[in-house]
Amino acid sequence: MKSVLVIGLGRFGRCAAKKLFDLGHEVMVVDINEERVNDALAYSTSALIGDSTNRNFLNSLGVSDYDLCICGIGDNFESSLITTLHLKELGAKYVVSRAARDTHKKLLLHNGADQVVYPERQLAEWTAIRYSSDHIFDYIELDDACAIYEIEIPKGWIGKTVEELDIRRNYGLNIIGIRRNGRVEMEIKPDRTLLKEERLFVSGNRKNIQKCFG
Repeated sequence: MKSVLVIGLGRFGRCAAKKLFDLGHEVMVVDINEERVNDALAYSTSALIGDSTNRNFLNSLGVSDYDLCICGIGDNFESSLITTLHLKELGAKYVVSRAARDTHKKLLLHNGADQVVYPERQLAEWTAIRYSSDHIFDYIELDDACAIYEIEIPKGWIGKTVEELDIRRNYGLNIIGIRRNGRVEMEIKPDRTLLKEERLFVSGNRKNIQKCFG
């Protein structure tokens, strides 16, 4: 279990706080808006109303005691930058900040953010990849070139074993899991036969995956 400070309770901050709380972490939420803070009481360990650009207020939170600090401010460019800077100067161990555009990202990194996320861009890219193919159900980006995809089993592969298909040699891909009836099987043996109702988790170069399943 980790202790997490979430600053900014817009859509991104709320979703992050809720998920962290559901996962069993200690979640402290902060926002300048009283209504947002009151709404967050149901999915936080503690909550405070306050201005995160005020260094003295942030210092009173003991930010260095948290394992993770998330700056989810997205509607105020300046507040996001100032909050990130104060967090690092006050000794925050690890700061993840939300960015709205490339310039914002560069400035956040310059101000000390350990990681910058683009919620809107990442969701847009996921949507484009997910719905541009009838065979792709989900994907996780590993880097600019590689990803993990959850895909429908091609008709020509149904009834064949993993060894017979040998997709590593034929397509440069790896089968890392099989989903069936909502459960995921991770230990895949060479004699495992693929069935119509199943889905595959494959990893590899994006171009190879999209060429094969796109």
